[in-house]
Amino acid sequence: QVQLVESGGGLVQAGGSLRLSCAASGRTFSMYYMGWFRQAPKKEREFVAAISWSGARTYYADSVKGRFTISRDNAKNTVYLQMNSLKPEDTAVYYCTAKINTIATIDPKDYDYWGQGTQVTVSS
Repeated sequence: QVQLVESGGGLVQAGGSLRLSCAASGRTFSMYYMGWFRQAPKKEREFVAAISWSGARTYYADSVKGRFTISRDNAKNTVYLQMNSLKPEDTAVYYCTAKINTIATIDPKDYDYWGQGTQVTVSS
């Protein structure tokens, strides 16, 4: 079992930055891929970014490429999402997630563990 707890969300103006953190506990060695999804009101959960165990492979949604950076520190059992040049359309609840399988996917059903979410609001 893995427990994930997000932090770092908040209210920022368009063009600003936030850094989200996700602290993991439990069977952290089972988290081959870690990632972030987001969900805006009345919308489906949307893939944002994912990263492999070593950090050698990263994946980003087209909507965030060049603005967001995912990273992880396995010694600290933590994954990060650095978000720059934020836009109002980035407003959502951001969820940290992890999966055991070693194949990268963007389907939330493929992920095994989820955090409770942290709110990100970008004002114009």
